[in-house]
Amino acid sequence: MQFPFLRLRRLRRNENIRKMVRETELSPADFVYPLFVVHGSNVREEISSMPGVFHLSVDMLIKEAESALKLGIPSILLFGLPGKKDEIGSEAYSAEGAVQKAVKAVKKALPEIIVITDVCMCEYTSHGHCGVVKDGELLNDPTLELLAKTALSHAEAGADIVAPSDMMDGRVKAIREILDNNGFEDIPIMSYAAKYSSAFYGPFREAADSTPQFGDRKSYQMDPPNLREALREISLDIQEGADIVMVKPALAYLDVIREARRNFNHPLAAYNVSGEYSMVKAAAEKGWIDEKRVVTEILTGIKRAGADIVITYHAVDAAKWLISK
Repeated sequence: MQFPFLRLRRLRRNENIRKMVRETELSPADFVYPLFVVHGSNVREEISSMPGVFHLSVDMLIKEAESALKLGIPSILLFGLPGKKDEIGSEAYSAEGAVQKAVKAVKKALPEIIVITDVCMCEYTSHGHCGVVKDGELLNDPTLELLAKTALSHAEAGADIVAPSDMMDGRVKAIREILDNNGFEDIPIMSYAAKYSSAFYGPFREAADSTPQFGDRKSYQMDPPNLREALREISLDIQEGADIVMVKPALAYLDVIREARRNFNHPLAAYNVSGEYSMVKAAAEKGWIDEKRVVTEILTGIKRAGADIVITYHAVDAAKWLISK
């Protein structure tokens, strides 16, 4: 059929008809809300490059998590800032670390919320890299032991899901083995399976105080031009035991999300990262864009590309907008 018999605008005539044929539905239940926890009490300090995002002490983090849960956001992702850094990032796997304390407190106050913990070393090491460094090189295999210890400490604190973000080869297998060997075989792993070496992480480096003190992360995070390599990374992580796989960042990698969805049946997450968030916030503050419409369009696009789970700093605002529609 062709025009004039076929008129696609018939199904766009009003909002009720548009809703009836809408192909992608965005919901607060799709979101994971990232939060940054620090030591201390009554701390709520805005991160200058990420308006609306805060460093939170455990008491304030519980309030933020509760607000998110009331909006229908089922999960938070925790990043921790240590009291002290060292060469091997020892607070990452300390029972007294900021994340470990936060997990215990949040699960006690809000047992129904899903707590995901970021498993990495960069926030905790004095050199800012994601593991053990020797002679200016990040060593893969010695790092696996520290990552596994970190994941286990998170599980022991009560984390529902652990999420390794380091991009070391073999980290999923190492974490799966240590969890299973210590009675945590039911704890899922959300793997940052295709994590690119991206310029979009800039604001996060301030938020997590994780800027490398030398060099960069290009030898372990993925090269942005590569897509087929991402599928290999995802496949390997699934073979090693990943329960959920992730593509990070999201916006410049929607094609990777789409190919991951086509090639794998695993639950798929996408991380709408700090730089993507901050660009929207900056443009909205200038009055150049309609923040509500732009954020909703971005998050819908990420889900339309194939993501089941969207990790986003916009989670609370987006949930409020969706509820009020």
